[in-house]
Amino acid sequence: MRDATEGGVVSRRLSRTQRRRQLLDTALLIVREEGVDRLTLGHLAARAGVSKPVAYDHFGTRSGLLIELYKSVDIEQVNALRSALTTGERSLEETVEVLAATYIHCSVDTSGERHALGAALTGSEEKGAVYQELLDGYVVLFAAVLKPHSTLSPAELERRCVGLVGAGEALSAAMVRGSCSEAEAAEAFASLIQGAVRAPVG
Repeated sequence: MRDATEGGVVSRRLSRTQRRRQLLDTALLIVREEGVDRLTLGHLAARAGVSKPVAYDHFGTRSGLLIELYKSVDIEQVNALRSALTTGERSLEETVEVLAATYIHCSVDTSGERHALGAALTGSEEKGAVYQELLDGYVVLFAAVLKPHSTLSPAELERRCVGLVGAGEALSAAMVRGSCSEAEAAEAFASLIQGAVRAPVG
């Protein structure tokens, strides 16, 4: 890979994959520093130091950029959850504690960008469908993790996990807004998970 000198500045030509990663990293910085409304392909190109056609070539539209950025942030959260939940055997109480704490903590790590992007994704049918698909992935993950500790039918457990994921999103958003601390959000979420996996008595 050759270095090219432009205007006295040495810049390395990036592969397509590297350029895409650079653009997504820059897009996340824009959301963090300026807000999601400022994230346009033109502004992204300017902040990343590339021409507008380069940004359009990678994402096509602003909606495409928002979707890819949310997926990128979401993958990091899913990986963190899987990593935390697939190491060793745990009791129900331990599983619930790790699940709740890790899910809530991921929102701390993203400093609220994930929720801002999620809100932006609900603005159209296309973006809303992608957002729902990602949430459905959490439902599947929750159900798989909680199944060994529950006597509920698979269908009932999945329905309850739909509610749990919604609750986790709401608690994370409340924490990001400052309505509660991370510890309080995680404790409340753990209580909800504990109650959800129990079969009704009688």
